[in-house]
Amino acid sequence: MRNGLIMTPGPTEVSERVRMAMAKPITNPDLDPGFFDFYDETCDKLKKILITRNDVLILNGEGILGLESAIASLIEPGDKVLCLANGVFGEGFGEFAELYGAEVVYLRKEYDDAFTVDDVKKFLAKNNGFKLATVVHCETPAGMINPIEEICPVLKEAGIITVVDAVSSIAGQKVMTDDWGIDIVLGGSQKCLSASPGLTFLSISKDAWKCMEERKTPVPGFYTNLLKWKQMWYKDRVFPYTQPVSDIYGLSEAADVVLEEGENIYIRHARIANAVRDTLKDAGFKIFPKEGAEANTVTAFYIPQGIDDEKFREHLWDKYNVMIAGSWGKLSGKVWRIGHMGENAREEKLFQFFRAFEKALLDFKYSLPIPIGKIFAEKI
Repeated sequence: MRNGLIMTPGPTEVSERVRMAMAKPITNPDLDPGFFDFYDETCDKLKKILITRNDVLILNGEGILGLESAIASLIEPGDKVLCLANGVFGEGFGEFAELYGAEVVYLRKEYDDAFTVDDVKKFLAKNNGFKLATVVHCETPAGMINPIEEICPVLKEAGIITVVDAVSSIAGQKVMTDDWGIDIVLGGSQKCLSASPGLTFLSISKDAWKCMEERKTPVPGFYTNLLKWKQMWYKDRVFPYTQPVSDIYGLSEAADVVLEEGENIYIRHARIANAVRDTLKDAGFKIFPKEGAEANTVTAFYIPQGIDDEKFREHLWDKYNVMIAGSWGKLSGKVWRIGHMGENAREEKLFQFFRAFEKALLDFKYSLPIPIGKIFAEKI
């Protein structure tokens, strides 16, 4: 491994401040009352970021752990689940629900097309009886954002528990958990918060807890059983399993960084995202999502005809020490993705990326009408 400019949509660069926090001496998290308080304090910081009064938990595992834990804890065999799927992660939500015995009904759109509140209202007018609904805020593989601020209140009004994957948007695009009627919102440490990979966090509403507690069948499994946290942590102040002390030190410091920047963090992400998209368009590239559906934390754009995806990205990394991402599923080999989230949403990093990107394109005999670094400097 070597150090380089990692411009992927997570994991991002981790600041020296966060890395130093992770280097602090550890304690025994199962026995040290001071760590109990520290865990609570870190959860309180995340509450502020999520703009919620609901309970917040930090779980020892990547974002997928939070997603599966929510599904495992809420769903019983035969439950009817609405899955809003217009991307890889949206489809994945439905697959998890099916694993736990749900009757999943999909509302689908193309991967470049965000859901609208009218889509949801029209669907619910003809379909009902759903226990919960899943929706992805930022579909990272497509660089697309879904308007959960409009969708979730409609679902909530219909009496449906809402579960939102906001792993790639939290701290990059505002998430107002309580105001938007989100019962469970899921985040990850390695995206816009720019902490080390390995932690997921989630907020849980009273309605979501009630839904879990009124189950007729036990939650299958232990590690993904959120009720264990209710029964052990909130009641007896005992963690269900040993906590990753150093990772939580880092996450706490990363949350401080976000809170110190305040509202400007969303302005910064929007400004960088607009400059990146405008730069690419002026250089002749086509943005993947439809106009108005683009995320502020990642940009997906079509790969020029005649350039091999994997060979180009390997060349960019091997020769210029810059890493970008391709995509997955039916978008594999069709789009490249630039992550401009958290510590990567900085002018100097994007300028460095575009200079290397242009050189790599020239190596592949692909010329640009104007130097792309110059375009970005003007746009920013």
